[in-house]
Amino acid sequence: MRPDTPAENVDHTAEAARLERTAGLYPEDAEALLVRAAAHRELSGDRPAATALYDRLLAAPDTLEAPHLVRALKASNLWEYGHEAEARAIIDGIRTAAPRDPAPWVIVAEALESHDELEAAHETFTQGTTLLLTDVTEPPYPTHPLLFGRHRVRRMLGAPHDDRDNQADALHSASSSSSSVTLDELHDPKRVWSLGSDNPAELEAEISRLRAELDAHRETLSRPFPVAILHWPADELAELLSAYPSLTAEYPSRDQHLSTIEAALRELSSSGTANLGIVTGTVPSYEAFAASEASSPTEVELLPQYATTLAARGRAVAWPPERGAGCWCGAGASYEGCHGTA
Repeated sequence: MRPDTPAENVDHTAEAARLERTAGLYPEDAEALLVRAAAHRELSGDRPAATALYDRLLAAPDTLEAPHLVRALKASNLWEYGHEAEARAIIDGIRTAAPRDPAPWVIVAEALESHDELEAAHETFTQGTTLLLTDVTEPPYPTHPLLFGRHRVRRMLGAPHDDRDNQADALHSASSSSSSVTLDELHDPKRVWSLGSDNPAELEAEISRLRAELDAHRETLSRPFPVAILHWPADELAELLSAYPSLTAEYPSRDQHLSTIEAALRELSSSGTANLGIVTGTVPSYEAFAASEASSPTEVELLPQYATTLAARGRAVAWPPERGAGCWCGAGASYEGCHGTA
């Protein structure tokens, strides 16, 4: 798919095939590429092919960065085409493993929720939030869907607000992307029930609200590849300059490299450029890229081309980081306390 193609015009089968071919060319990115390919297989209606891709990744789970995420996606997909028992077994395994990544918790809890297993979904959301957010003052951005999902299921169950629900309300209200609709209204069970109403006015009002939400979701999915700036971690930069001293003119020091990245991104942002990102380089990957371009790693003009290629392979991380997230430089501090200071 062309990066700027609207989601509804995607040939999901063709896009899945393209991603699978790309995974063959770039084995180091195979996990991310094949997960995306599996999503397109699901969207095309070929759920067995999606399962085959998940199984391909899980054939060597020790090599995966996010094995629990792949298992969660597989479970959700299996349940959608009749393999409920296997899906439940995988979900139980994930809950027992208690991963520290919020994404698998959200996926399996939403799978349970979508099949009307509201009590089990509530238990799963609660288990995830308890594990990841106990003694955490400000929930990291990736954990927000856990809190929102738990809030939604509790509304469906008619449970009274608790501290976690209040936390979810506060996060929703503080989000700059949120509308004036409160989380309680957004998660009102009547919104779901109204879809089964015989009253045309109720149906039309709810469809209008759902259409607005879908349009916002499509806008996110249809964003082009980010304009990406290349970042070299300290050890990689040292190795790069040791192997190719002529690049010292481009990277006089580590501190200046980091300052240049932040300044360039802020300048692009102030000029109206949207969807900015940062890609992280490694010396072996850069050398392989240079060889594929029949060029030398010492060629400075190769560096932005390398960054663009990494972004096209799904390696970009959005800039600026979400509020409370760690700084892109890898120092360990929050972005606001590091390169995000005014």
